[in-house]
Amino acid sequence: MKFVHIADCHLGSWREPKLREINNNAFISVIDFCIKKEIDFLVIAGDLFNTALPSIDSIKLAVCQLKRLKDKKIPVYAIAGSHDFSPSGKTMLDVLENAGLLIDVSRGETVEGKLKLKFTEDMKTGIKLTGLLGKKGGLEKNYYYDLHRENLENEKGYKIFLFHSAITELKTKELSNMESMPLSLLPKGFNYYAGGHVHIVDQKNFKEYYNVIYPGPIWPNSFSELEKLGQGGFVFVENGKAEQMKIEPKTVISVKINVENKNATEAEQEIIDGFKEESIKDSVITLRVEGCLRKGKITEINFKKIFEDLYAKGVHFVMKNTSGLKTKEFEEMKIKESSAEEIENNLIEEHSGQLKIFEKEKEKELTKELLQMFSVEKNEGEKNSDFEKRIKEMVDSVIMETSST
Repeated sequence: MKFVHIADCHLGSWREPKLREINNNAFISVIDFCIKKEIDFLVIAGDLFNTALPSIDSIKLAVCQLKRLKDKKIPVYAIAGSHDFSPSGKTMLDVLENAGLLIDVSRGETVEGKLKLKFTEDMKTGIKLTGLLGKKGGLEKNYYYDLHRENLENEKGYKIFLFHSAITELKTKELSNMESMPLSLLPKGFNYYAGGHVHIVDQKNFKEYYNVIYPGPIWPNSFSELEKLGQGGFVFVENGKAEQMKIEPKTVISVKINVENKNATEAEQEIIDGFKEESIKDSVITLRVEGCLRKGKITEINFKKIFEDLYAKGVHFVMKNTSGLKTKEFEEMKIKESSAEEIENNLIEEHSGQLKIFEKEKEKELTKELLQMFSVEKNEGEKNSDFEKRIKEMVDSVIMETSST
């Protein structure tokens, strides 16, 4: 028995073409590995795409690569993640499933107020798979509270549960503010818990929960992730043994420079000197500059020239972060470093309950749903008026549904 577990591909996430190409190549390399190893099936634990309405290029990439697996008779089992999911309940996974390129295993029905999930059995191995999709802001947690567990926990055979949620017991310090749920909400007794959503690499065993695994993203999706992870990854499982595999299409070099109490000219030289000992050819460089200049403006540091010199030495791509760079000549506003999702959650928590139209918890859930709708992208060729009408209809539908419950 051999299978591969990936999550958080986020196809289409990087706006910079060079970084987007690296992310695409990371996905292709996973498919290459699956074919070379002749695996029995591939598991995708959410966020295949970076948005519910991905670009044509991202869809084309996914279709071409999944078609390679189909041609080799390697099935793909998946769930939607918080980025795949749309407020209408439809996802691009529906299209891929209708095309016969994957199977969405998060299927079931409501029986006497409980969500009863169904198993999908892999025809070759007899392994049984099921799971629950992920939603923005951890809203999928409600599904777990309503989960009918008896049929899941009593099912015999090798079982895999796919989930796209943060588990409290596996959260790192950096993720302390992220919405999460306790491990106990997962059904017990599965052989493998294929996680996604949390961009960490982790593998833990607990009493009644064996092989709870996060593979990390196939390639980092942000500046801070490039610094922290430096590479992508996936999990290869052979005869029950799980092994974390690395994906490194480009070497990532993270450089941190402290220019405390220097003037702008000295700071610029400090940054230049920071690259003298590095083998930087064909690499991706993250440059974080911190400290308070004693004299001069930040704009006097010629980053453009620094970057041009790096590209002349063969660097593939370089990006900088100067959020920690200050100058004594100016006062700056200080903000806590947080993800957009954390900022949204904090603002919703702070201001919910003021309208007094819905219960506070219902209002928070509605607000998160509406925010997710406003991140929907316009379809190619779609008129502005049609796009606005579609968004309005989605908003009206969710508000009506909330008002009726």
